[in-house]
Amino acid sequence: MKIAAQIKEPINQEMELFEKKFHESMSSKVALFNRITYYIVNRKGKQMRPMFVFLTAKLLNGGEVNERTYRGASVIELIHTATLVHDDVVDESDKRRGFFSINALWKNKIAVLVGDYLFSKGVLLSIDHEDFDLLKIISVAVREMSEGELLQIEKARLLDITEEVYYNIIRQKTATLIASCCSIGACSVKPQSEEVETFRRFGELCGMAFQIKDDLFDYGEEKIGKPTGIDIKEQKMTLPFIHVLNNCDKKERNWLINSIKNHNKNKKRVKEVINFVKANGGLAYAEIKMHAFKDEALGLLKPYPDSAYKSALELMVNYVVDRKK
Repeated sequence: MKIAAQIKEPINQEMELFEKKFHESMSSKVALFNRITYYIVNRKGKQMRPMFVFLTAKLLNGGEVNERTYRGASVIELIHTATLVHDDVVDESDKRRGFFSINALWKNKIAVLVGDYLFSKGVLLSIDHEDFDLLKIISVAVREMSEGELLQIEKARLLDITEEVYYNIIRQKTATLIASCCSIGACSVKPQSEEVETFRRFGELCGMAFQIKDDLFDYGEEKIGKPTGIDIKEQKMTLPFIHVLNNCDKKERNWLINSIKNHNKNKKRVKEVINFVKANGGLAYAEIKMHAFKDEALGLLKPYPDSAYKSALELMVNYVVDRKK
């Protein structure tokens, strides 16, 4: 059995019912919206976010979920999908998970309106059922994601990024959404309990490990859906690069900064940067940090009794660092 299927097995029924509820939560009286949302639903990815919601809820609630859990998972997916649609417009991206993006098929204006619509649907789903605690969790995540993106843009222009600033960026950009999934899962069944914060932290640690793994892919040889060196071409400051940049001599540092600023489209120079980062321990250092986040996340699960849901969450954490794409 594939790892994804193993993780999903204890929540198969919940995920099937979630699909229906999620589809219903997107419905509109405007036929064009329904055509576009149908396209979105049929091109979904691994669905890690709702899986985190359901596994956390079932772990904490004796294998049971409730309507709030389904609504929480739907709100996360609605708002996350809205941010992806908007991201594709901002990045002028024509593809999303190997399929045409909304802006490629229906142009920017419609894509922005669809993103706005999905966002408002998510907010209203919470308000209509007075799930204000769940809405607060996801709203904080959206604020953090926006700040993380802007911080990254600001720092990329200056190239003065420290490891601490990098962790702030990835915590806000990537980890906060996974943190909100686990937090919402806990809050849906155990509102105002300590577990809401415990599992927020658990999700955050998973998200940090997930992003560092993505950073490492940029230095890999395998075909993983994105070309090697793309982060360097886009002047994104990743952990392997930052570590080497902050630990080499002045001449090498100047060469690295010059490469990123002025030669980031030169394939030969990008390859030289990749080899330099590898040779100077950038990848090894990032792997150590990634495993430290993973181990801390697994440590938070230890006090809970063994169950299929705990095992699936442990599998999920390990999958984050072992995945091939």
